[in-house]
Amino acid sequence: MKVALVHDFLFKLGGAERVLKELANLYPQAPIYTLIYDEEKCGQMFPRKRVVESKLKKYPRFLQKRPQLLLGKMPEAIEDFDFSEFDLVISSSGAFSHGIITPPRTKHLCYCHSPMRYAWDYTHEYLAEKKLSWWKELLARLTLHQVRQWDRVAADRPDAYLANSKHVAKRLRKYFQTEAEVLYPPVDIDRFYPHGESGEYFLMISALSPFKKVDLAVSAFNKMGKPLLVIGDGEQRQALEALVGPTVEILGRKTDEEVRRYLQNCRALVFPGEEDFGIAPVEAMACGKPVIAYGKGGVLESVVDGITGVFFEELTVAALEDAVARFYQIERSLDRDIIRKRAEEFGREQFVEGVKQAVKKLYKQKS
Repeated sequence: MKVALVHDFLFKLGGAERVLKELANLYPQAPIYTLIYDEEKCGQMFPRKRVVESKLKKYPRFLQKRPQLLLGKMPEAIEDFDFSEFDLVISSSGAFSHGIITPPRTKHLCYCHSPMRYAWDYTHEYLAEKKLSWWKELLARLTLHQVRQWDRVAADRPDAYLANSKHVAKRLRKYFQTEAEVLYPPVDIDRFYPHGESGEYFLMISALSPFKKVDLAVSAFNKMGKPLLVIGDGEQRQALEALVGPTVEILGRKTDEEVRRYLQNCRALVFPGEEDFGIAPVEAMACGKPVIAYGKGGVLESVVDGITGVFFEELTVAALEDAVARFYQIERSLDRDIIRKRAEEFGREQFVEGVKQAVKKLYKQKS
C-alpha cells in the first residue's frame, strides 16, 4: 500500500509536528506534503528529501515567514497536490490539509487538530488581537469569509476523521457537520519521568502569542510575587519581557532535554490557554508534576481537578491567584505516582494502535 502524509505547515516544531513525526515513523516510506517548509527549523526532524512543498515556495521567504499574508492562496495550493499514485493519504490538519483532492480509489483519513480556529470560533478575537487598520481589517474579514466558504466545502473530502480530543470532535460536529472518533495525540511518556524533588518555581511552556494567555500568567505571578519561568518564543516576547517583574523570567526556546529537566524540577505547570488538547500538561504529569490550568478545552480530558491539578474558571488574574492558593492547600495530598499513572493513558502506543485500527476500518467500509 502506497501512503502519503499531508501537514499544513512545517515552519516550527510544536505538538502537531510531534503527531506528524509519529505518523512518519509509522509509514517511513511516505512522502510528507506541506504548504510551507522551513528546513532550518524542521529539517532535522523532517529532512528535505522526504518533503514535498507546495507552489507557495515560489513566493519570497519574507512572505513564507508571514503565512497570514498568503492565506487566500492556500486553498488553491493544497488542492494543487496530486495524490493519484497513492492508495492512502493521511492528513494532519489544523487548517488546510483536510482540503486535499484525492481520486476515488484513494482513501483519505484526516487526523484533525481542530477546524482552523482563526476562521471559525476564534475569528473575532483573532482580528481584535491583530489591531489592524480599518482597510487591512476589511481585507482580512473578506479573506476569512472566503476561506470559511472553501473550508466548509473541503470538510466533506476526507473519507473519515479522527479528532485529537472530544473538544475538537464537538467543533467538527458544529462547523463541518461530521462525526469523528477521538484519538488523543501521542506523548513520549518514556522521555518524561519523575526525578528529584520539586523546586520553588512554577513553569509555563508555550508559544508567546496572545492566544496562549501568557500575559495573564505573567501578570498574576507578578502580583503574587511568586517565581514563574516561561519557556518559549514568539511574537509577544518583547511585550512580555517588558511586563515581567522580579520573580518572572522569559527563558526563550529550550532543547527537549532542557524542557524535561525544567519540568522534573518545577513545582507545577501553569497552563492558562484554551487548547484543543494540550500536550504540555501530559508531559508535566508524566514527570509527576501537577497542572494549574484554565478549565476549558482539551485539558479537561487529561487533568483531573484535585487529583492531578487544579482548574480555574475565568481568564482573570484573580481567578488564577485563587487557583494557586488552592494548589498550595492541596499540594501535600497530590500523589506523584497517581499523577504519572494518569499521563500513561496518553502514550505513543495507544496513538499508533488507534491509527492502525482507523485505517483498517476505513478499508472495511464499502466504497
